[in-house]
Amino acid sequence: MIDFPLVAGSFLVAIVVGLTGMGGGALMTPMMMLFFNVPPLAAVSSDLVASAIMKPVGGLVHLRRGTVNLRLVGWLCVGSVPAAFSGVFLVSAFGDGAAVQQAVKVALGVALLLAVAGLVLKTWLGDRGGSSGARDIHVRPIPTVLVGIVGGVVVGVSSVGSGSLIIVALLALYPALKANQLVGTDLVQAVPLVAAAALGHLLYGDFQLDLTLSLLIGSIPGVYLGARISAWAPGGAIRALLAVVLLASALKLLDVPNTATAWILGGAVVLGGAALTVAARASRRSEDPLRVS
Repeated sequence: MIDFPLVAGSFLVAIVVGLTGMGGGALMTPMMMLFFNVPPLAAVSSDLVASAIMKPVGGLVHLRRGTVNLRLVGWLCVGSVPAAFSGVFLVSAFGDGAAVQQAVKVALGVALLLAVAGLVLKTWLGDRGGSSGARDIHVRPIPTVLVGIVGGVVVGVSSVGSGSLIIVALLALYPALKANQLVGTDLVQAVPLVAAAALGHLLYGDFQLDLTLSLLIGSIPGVYLGARISAWAPGGAIRALLAVVLLASALKLLDVPNTATAWILGGAVVLGGAALTVAARASRRSEDPLRVS
């Protein structure tokens, strides 16, 4: 049975995903748990299956534009695909009791904190990309496979990481890749990664068809609308809002008291605003080195 409030919620989340290219599992799964009381395993399973259906569309677009390093994708998948399936299997081996559900909830909260850190790092390093083409990068197999393994386990357990943690790791390993090349390569490698995790959850998880259908009905038009809006929306403000939302979700999943959550979020907003101010002043000084303060 279609859950229309969940359709509306997934539509709003998908707009953010279309705007930023991030936040699919990091927003959709916590939304189901915090606002619709969906059990953690069911939320992770349904979100991954829905993502496995949606991600190939974006991947095909980037393949046609030539913004994908297929050799890099291959080495990432060597690590991520078996790791994602194994992560699901390990979680399912402990059953679906209250302790396991709580463990998945905590794992998701930690993954969201890592996603926030990754988003901040990605914003800080975002303008440092080089000019190399997606196919001209010298691929480093062992570090790339290790990134795939870590990302695969995190995605398999929590559904978070395919569009946030891995893309930040790629940025650190291959700073010469441009932003669109990073996004394209990450998105294409995420297709088999999410498919492996989704298959694992179909076999061992708590997949619920009605939840997945509700997510797809809302998210497909939401992603399209968000992508259209992204052409003129201020990217910095959107990323800042996304970081705050992810941080709030992580704190709630980790059962941090409301008062402490409010203080942490307030401090993050103040520090973030100060950092943006400093960065803007530094940028103006670099553009006008003769300017006297």
